Amino acid sequence: MFTLVWTPEAKSAYDALKAEASLALRRQKKKAKSLKNEGLFKQIHKTLTLLASNPKHSGLQTHEYRSLLHPYNPGQKVFEAYAQNQTPGAYRIFWCYGPGKQQTTLIAVTSHP
Repeated sequence: MFTLVWTPEAKSAYDALKAEASLALRRQKKKAKSLKNEGLFKQIHKTLTLLASNPKHSGLQTHEYRSLLHPYNPGQKVFEAYAQNQTPGAYRIFWCYGPGKQQTTLIAVTSHP
C-alpha cells in the first residue's frame, strides 16, 4: 500500500469535485440514476484507491507524462493515470513517486488537456 501525498492544487481540485458530488446527491433524492458530478467523483475516488494499492494496476493505464516536472526531483518521472476514458474532457490524475518510500504524490486531478 502507498500513502497518498497531496499537492495543494490536487487537494483543492479533489475537494471541489467532492463538494459538487455531495451537492448533487442532496438535490437528487429519490432518483434512480446518479448525476454526472456524483459519477465523476466515484470514478476519481476509485482511481485513487487503485493508485494507493498498486500504481501499476492495469485499469489505471498509467504511463509517463513528460510535460510536468517532478516536484521533489526534476530528474524523476511524472505519471498520468486515467480516471475516465473515451469521454470528452476525460479526467486524469498526474502523480509521482515520493517524497518518501511507499508514498505517491498527487500533482493534479484535472480534465485531459
